[in-house]
Amino acid sequence: QVQLVESGGGLVQAGGSLRLSCAPSGRTFSTYAMGWFRQAPGKEREFVTAISWSGTNTYYADSVKGRFTISRDNSKNTVDLQMNSLKPEDTAVYYCAVSRNQYYGVTYYHRPSEYAVWGQGTQVTVSS
Repeated sequence: QVQLVESGGGLVQAGGSLRLSCAPSGRTFSTYAMGWFRQAPGKEREFVTAISWSGTNTYYADSVKGRFTISRDNSKNTVDLQMNSLKPEDTAVYYCAVSRNQYYGVTYYHRPSEYAVWGQGTQVTVSS
């Protein structure tokens, strides 16, 4: 069974940094787009960032642009999320996801419906 395993979450002070990693198991996802979403208590799941299958194109929510960086290493089948200048409002459970379609079959990277496989999530807490 395909699984996504996120790691790297934790507690950090405002202004600090964390690096999240996502490692799919069971198969390779080098031909699929990957995304990160987050969900804070009492709020809906929201788009954070995504990267195309080749890594050529990246997409960011306005709230994280300039602070977060997504990257992928298809040879290792991993996707990372570097989070800098963290703010208390970044506190949430962060989820890694794999797109439903391969290659250029993704149109709206920010929509959860474009993703078919989700990880269990990793908690990120930013203290003020």
